[in-house]
This record gives sequence, C-alpha cells and structure tokens, in this order.
Amino acid sequence: MKYLQDIGQYFIMIKNIFRRMTKASVLRQLIFKEIDDLMVNSLGIVVFISFFIGGVVTIQTALNLNNPLIPKSLIAFTARQSIILEFSPTFVSIIMAGKVGSYITSSIGTMRVMEQIDALEVMGINSANYLIFPKIIAMLFYPFVIAISMFMGIMGAYMAGVLGGFISGEAFLSGLQSDFIPFHLAYAFIKSFFFALILATVPAYHGYYMKGGALEVGQASTTSFVWTSVILIIVNYVLTQLLLS
Repeated sequence: MKYLQDIGQYFIMIKNIFRRMTKASVLRQLIFKEIDDLMVNSLGIVVFISFFIGGVVTIQTALNLNNPLIPKSLIAFTARQSIILEFSPTFVSIIMAGKVGSYITSSIGTMRVMEQIDALEVMGINSANYLIFPKIIAMLFYPFVIAISMFMGIMGAYMAGVLGGFISGEAFLSGLQSDFIPFHLAYAFIKSFFFALILATVPAYHGYYMKGGALEVGQASTTSFVWTSVILIIVNYVLTQLLLS
C-alpha cells in the first residue's frame, strides 16, 4: 500500500512541476546552472570509466578467443556491441544514479530541512517547478554524455587491443564496421532519454518529500540511489523487449 501511495505522490509531483511556471529569465539561469552541475561536472568520471571499461572488455574478449579459426576482428565487434548496446546507456546511467541522483536528492532534501522550500511556497513560487523543472531540462542533454561515453569506450577498446598486441589496427577497424546496424545507436539514445527522465525525477522525489533532519538527508540519498537503480534496470528490460525483440 505504501508503494502505491509513493507512486501516486510521484505522479502528483510530476503534474505540479508543469503548473505555475517560474519566470522564463529565472528558469534560463537555473537551467544553465543545472547543466553545469549535472552534465559538465559528470564528464570527467564518465570519460575515465568508459575508456578503461572499453579496454577491459577488449582484453577479456581477446583472452577468451583461443580458437584460431575465429577471426580477430570479432574482438572489435564484441567491444562495439557491448559498449553501444549496454555499457554506455545502462552501466553509465547506474553510475550517474550515484553521482547525479545523490546530488539532486541531497540538494533538494537540504532545502526541505532548512525550510527553504516552504519559503518559496510562501512567496508564491511553485517550488516543484522552480527546483525540479530545470533539472529535467538539463538532463535532456544526457544523450550527448552517452555519445561521449561510447566514443571513449571504443577508443579505450582500440588502445587496449592494438597497443596490447591482441589485434592489429586494420582488423580492429574491420570488426568495428562489421555488421553494423544503425538502429542500435537509436536504441541506445532512446534508452538514454528515458534514463535521463528517471535520473532527474526519482531522486528529486526522494529529496522533495523527505522528512527529518541532516541524518535523514543521507538516508534519502541512499534510498534514492537504490530505487533509481532498480527502476533503471526494469525500464532497461522493458525497452529492450519493445525495441529489439
């Protein structure tokens, strides 16, 4: 019953976000700030993890291809499929649930504890729109982050494969282009769009409706990460069934 109440409250929050819009000039400044806080400040960890995971995928694939009849280009093919289909859109999103999601929950939750949200309401400002709407708009740039993750993952795969002596540069590029299906990119970006909405709204919900003090802010951030990750995995399964089956 509690979960049904939480779901109902979540959709009420979503509806309230788009009511009584804040002044456009104020929203514009808030959106640029959120883009910097949520997207730009996350690029470092995304680039670092994507590069080395791409390299790890390549090394593991190469070490398991012991049959001389299997072409070496399969190493690059496997790395490309793993990075584009699953690693960049899904694994990076779970990492972002920890970084971005915790930031959103703690920042909004701190404002709730300090009664700043109540102060916004007293001033006649729609606090849900003021606090959450800019985050949703900022997260719409998330597919660009995923595109950078894909590029760096493939770069890491190339460096690990070629410099590690597992595959020649020509064979890697051949495998990278082999049996490429453009819809797989579209599938990854469609997933990224839905994941962006989840990353913006689920942590915001846990921060917006939290109760208590400083200790509860930390607990809300932990709960937010767990539920955001669970929802991401479920949505990933549903979208995969709908788009690829």
